[in-house]
Amino acid sequence: MTILTITPYPILTTGFWRLYPIHLRPYLMFISGIAGVTGMAFADYDSPIWTQRLLIFGAFFFSYGLGQALTDCFQIDTDRLSSPYRPLSQNLVTPFTVGAVSIVGLTLVGGILAWANIWNIPLVLLSIFGLATYSWVKRFWFAGPFYNAWIVMLLPAMGYLSVSGSHLQDLLYQPGSFYYVLGLSFFSYANFVLIGYLKDISADRETGYNTFPVVFGLDATVIVGDLFAAMAIGFAGWSLFAQGGSLPIFLIGSVISIAGQWSAHTVIDKIEEHAAFAIAATVRSFILLHIAVLLGYSQDALLPAILFYAAFEFALWKRPEAGQI
Repeated sequence: MTILTITPYPILTTGFWRLYPIHLRPYLMFISGIAGVTGMAFADYDSPIWTQRLLIFGAFFFSYGLGQALTDCFQIDTDRLSSPYRPLSQNLVTPFTVGAVSIVGLTLVGGILAWANIWNIPLVLLSIFGLATYSWVKRFWFAGPFYNAWIVMLLPAMGYLSVSGSHLQDLLYQPGSFYYVLGLSFFSYANFVLIGYLKDISADRETGYNTFPVVFGLDATVIVGDLFAAMAIGFAGWSLFAQGGSLPIFLIGSVISIAGQWSAHTVIDKIEEHAAFAIAATVRSFILLHIAVLLGYSQDALLPAILFYAAFEFALWKRPEAGQI
């Protein structure tokens, strides 16, 4: 019997850099990008010039992908079952090299945000701690979505600090509309995480991750997702009522969110492979609802927002595995 061994690509090879972006999930980096820029729009526009804003936006955009790649290093057991296409699952790269590049990248991101405002440092450190410990927390059914969501909720706060120059404690004295943005980010991302677990039920069960779907099943998961989706839509609606924004984009994002939840309730064969539409709907609604709110603070951002969303759909369409979000 011949046993094939695979030698992982070293870090200083084109093979590694061709495969590493798969772990970044470029189609999901639009989540952190829009969350961060929504917080930036909340601040006054007297501060950094557009080139500095672009650099800060880039830090937010890539932060999600780098964080996902780092998280992948700690849950290879599950990914080998649910995401066998990923390079770590195939031993084409090693956790050490992927983790090292991700940490260097996150350090650079943190450095940019610290340069923008030194009071971002505590929030950056909290985010990195959260990413590094998520795989452990995911084993508890009540914790996973909330634990992931608080990390994403920090992005608009850091976006605001980055361009306003405010002190960290100033976050406590913002108007209600600022907290609506935080609530939108929290609940829309919590729903993405929760519904995203539907595609991994078998793998999580086999590898000891007691996620909500593993413990309570698909139907109960979707019902809780309904509550998360309603809270996200509610926070976005409250923000539009308080500050203005794009009502058409808000309605489109809301309809997509409801359609995704409805599909998860009504799909005939309730198997993991059929969760892709519902999961994609959580991502689409996250981005669209944030854009709707963003336009309440920056009306001249409509064209960039349209181009941003079009780029997201293109990246989503080009993802390496159609059944994976």
